[in-house]
Amino acid sequence: MKILDRYILITFLKTFFSVLIIFMFIFVLQGVWLYISELAGKDLDISVTAKFILYYMPKLIPLVVPLTILLSSIMVFGNFAENYEFAAMKSTGISLQRAMRSLSVFIVALGIACFFFANNVIPWGEYNFYNLRRNIAKVKPALAIAEGQFNEIGNINIKVDKKSGDRGQFLDGVIIHDKSSVRTGNYKVIVSEKGELKSSPDSNVLQLELINGNYYEEIINRDTRKNTNKPHAKSYFDSYIINVDLEILNSEDLDEKNYKGRHNMQTTNQLLYSIDSLKFQRKEDFNTLSKTLFNRTTYNTLNSNIDIKKDTLFEGNILDLFSNRERSQIVNLAINSANSTRQIIDSNKKNLETRAIWLNKHIIALQDKFVLAFACIILFFVGAPLGALIRKGGLGLPIVIAIVLFLTYHFFGIFAKNSAEKGSFSPIIGSWLSTAIMFPLSIYLTTRATNDKGVFQFDALIVPLKRLFTAKNKLQLSESDTKSYNYYKQYSIKELVTIIKKQDNFDLDKKPKEIALHNLLNRNISLEGLQKEGLEVSDTLINGKRLLKDYKDYSKTSLVSYCIGAILLGLHFILKNNKLPEIAEASLNLCLVAFLFFIIYAIVDAIVYSKFYKNIDQINKRINPIILILTLPLYPLKYIILRSKIGQDFYQSCTQNIK
Repeated sequence: MKILDRYILITFLKTFFSVLIIFMFIFVLQGVWLYISELAGKDLDISVTAKFILYYMPKLIPLVVPLTILLSSIMVFGNFAENYEFAAMKSTGISLQRAMRSLSVFIVALGIACFFFANNVIPWGEYNFYNLRRNIAKVKPALAIAEGQFNEIGNINIKVDKKSGDRGQFLDGVIIHDKSSVRTGNYKVIVSEKGELKSSPDSNVLQLELINGNYYEEIINRDTRKNTNKPHAKSYFDSYIINVDLEILNSEDLDEKNYKGRHNMQTTNQLLYSIDSLKFQRKEDFNTLSKTLFNRTTYNTLNSNIDIKKDTLFEGNILDLFSNRERSQIVNLAINSANSTRQIIDSNKKNLETRAIWLNKHIIALQDKFVLAFACIILFFVGAPLGALIRKGGLGLPIVIAIVLFLTYHFFGIFAKNSAEKGSFSPIIGSWLSTAIMFPLSIYLTTRATNDKGVFQFDALIVPLKRLFTAKNKLQLSESDTKSYNYYKQYSIKELVTIIKKQDNFDLDKKPKEIALHNLLNRNISLEGLQKEGLEVSDTLINGKRLLKDYKDYSKTSLVSYCIGAILLGLHFILKNNKLPEIAEASLNLCLVAFLFFIIYAIVDAIVYSKFYKNIDQINKRINPIILILTLPLYPLKYIILRSKIGQDFYQSCTQNIK
């Protein structure tokens, strides 16, 4: 290895491991805060807490390592460029690709290592993390119960005033609300003076023994008239035992992990086997459902030996051959059969959707192992050339750019995976979408940095936009007229006014007048100011100037309202797709309010637009109401076109009517 390669690699490794340790520490703290209710004040041993953190750390690697590579590459290569080390390399004929060679080998090796880590270590960590929490719940059952507040454990809500004992197993002042699976509400209440949590490491059942208490249950009868007397049952007990399944005890977190995280506990081979089994099971479910629906038609029981012939004497409705009673029975039978079939389809639909989501999660988990390896490589080729282009090292601008890029990458991945889980598109696309978005960016930045160009050619983008958004309120001057215009810049205002009056009085060539007036208007002199200088400015032009200003204000308000409404509408669909119905509903309501303001101001600016053209005697250019309605969805484009057009028309009117 050459000295240059060794220097670049060592510099990168120092930064890489420093940033990795910092980010890992931050995300571990965030994880501890996430599970603080399970760790704080629960009398857990240091070894148990250390295992808890150790098993939690592997799942952070897919988040921490790509972010570390992105930030480290921006910092290192930005520092090289800032200190002119890249300039020194280029002066000796060393290109950017040559400087990145040793790091490219390291990053590829790191990507391969990340794949094996995701395939072996992360499933091991997920499995042990799940079981450690389950074992904590068995050995220290008080972990799930906090003092002075209601804690939901399966179908019961329990509150205790005080806990004691070496494991917090002795409870004082116990109140339990036992929820019913049949109806919602708290109809069963148990109150006791004391209680004790009993469990065994070898048992999955937790016993809660209550001592000296009362049992109260409100009885709800199907006949609402019998409920007016508030019937209830009440009893007293010396000892009462409640058995709780430990899986239910951890339902808020562990069952959630069990449903959403079990695929994270499998290696590639195990996932391939599970995916194949789930696909086979899904096919069997469809076959079973189709056979059930087919058998309900009783088609097989029909006598197929009957020779069916069309009756030539009767061509009416077949139900007319039966009596009203028989006809009613036939129709009711058909309706009941259709309703029963629909219920079967609805009940199976939910089950099939759940199985489809479960299958998609397994496919995503399999693809994520490969995505991590490629993400490390692609993000390096985003960060390294970007650092060379921005020429900034340290923790200032690089960390801002890295976080923005990584959040974009991460949020694209989250939204794509959530949509893919629900079957909106292929789970393979959902896994690879964020990485695929970064891939062309890495090629573009590497190409720009290699050719020693800026990140973007802003002139090629900004100049056309300036031409598009800037109102064309100026005369189009030829080359000779431009020379005259530049020559007139030396004239004072009074001299330019003299030229305008002279041209009008003697009916000479109007071009010098237009150029002189063009020069005056570009000096930002108001129409009232031109009047004071002795020029004839009609009240029509002054009123037109006011209407032009009003139109620009109203149209700008309409454009802002339109953009806000469009953004909120997009957020509504994104939030709705990610199971945030309350926020999605609020976003939709705000979107409707924004669009209401847009419609109101769009109508107002159309009225002002028509008044403007009526004021300058160009009635034929007023907006047709039908065209106004049809162009509302394309308002931004309409705004750009009309804003430029109305400014140019007013300018032309000024040059023709000012004397």
